[in-house]
Amino acid sequence: MRTAVTVGSLALAAAVALAPAVASPAGATTAPTPTPTATPTPSEDVLASTVVRTYSYGRQSAHQRMDVWWQPDAGRRPGVFVIHGGWWSGGDKKYMTEVTRMYAEMGYTVFNINYRLSQEAPWPAQRTDTLSAIATARRHADLFSFDPDRYVVIGFSAGGHLATAVGTYRDGLPGLRGVVGVSPVVSPLTAYSDGDEGADFDQRKLRQAAIALAGHCRPTGACAKVWSSMEVPWHASAHDAPVLTVHSKDEFVPAYQSELLKEQLNQVGVAMNIRVVPGINHSAPLYREPGVATGIAEWVAGKLAPPAPPKTDTQQKTATQRRTAAQQKTASHLPALHKVSARKSVL
Repeated sequence: MRTAVTVGSLALAAAVALAPAVASPAGATTAPTPTPTATPTPSEDVLASTVVRTYSYGRQSAHQRMDVWWQPDAGRRPGVFVIHGGWWSGGDKKYMTEVTRMYAEMGYTVFNINYRLSQEAPWPAQRTDTLSAIATARRHADLFSFDPDRYVVIGFSAGGHLATAVGTYRDGLPGLRGVVGVSPVVSPLTAYSDGDEGADFDQRKLRQAAIALAGHCRPTGACAKVWSSMEVPWHASAHDAPVLTVHSKDEFVPAYQSELLKEQLNQVGVAMNIRVVPGINHSAPLYREPGVATGIAEWVAGKLAPPAPPKTDTQQKTATQRRTAAQQKTASHLPALHKVSARKSVL
């Protein structure tokens, strides 16, 4: 795989050459452009022509960085944004490298993002950073061989909160086709309540993490507005993207958090699927459970599939003729219909 890691500001100009901080020799000759699929292809087929670089999408923090995996001169490919977890106060995009690699192997342009952590900036800085990363990628779509009107966002744990928060931001984001949350903290208010007296260690830790995200305040008084902004289900709207979430049956971020979002999305006509698997695994360990990663990849592929081209007049005429012929053939084999008296009941 050809990799060149650099840090620079895309806001300056996409065409500016950036000096690599770390670089490895070029790989094999560019392979033919594959179509994104739900099944990873052998790495030498796709990754040999993949470039990996790190870019800045903001100037306020060193955390405002994203690793971009793309294939130059490959046309516009659908995109996948990956958001790490870590209680909003920790974690790093480097822990999402294998997930990122998997989607790059499928032929997508992939953006693996970092964001400001809660000890550096309270909410909504984390959502703002995610939105900024997406906006930066869309502005420079040509550079990244990226289709800005076909992308999904995948988040893990706290990153799942950010993914779903982005998915319900205002009345839908341009180009966003789907949102995936793996153990997403969809409802910080529920996490706050679950972490009260009688909770286990992880539930108590999540409660404190949510308080820190809100600027070290509880959901009362003046802080209620911040918690309202953090609460994803309260922001569902008709033009939001469809959502898929995955939880373990007995993990500390339970599926009923996602059920709160599903109820609100369904009320405005937006589809949401919740998958629950046995066990207690949370976030990345859950993603490694058999069938989870594959199931998510298949869902993503379905959402990012290009629209079917419109039929030509000839194709429409042929389809109509085939339907008519089929209907005539079926009618010729139907038994004769007999009128039933209104006084009789037909069961």
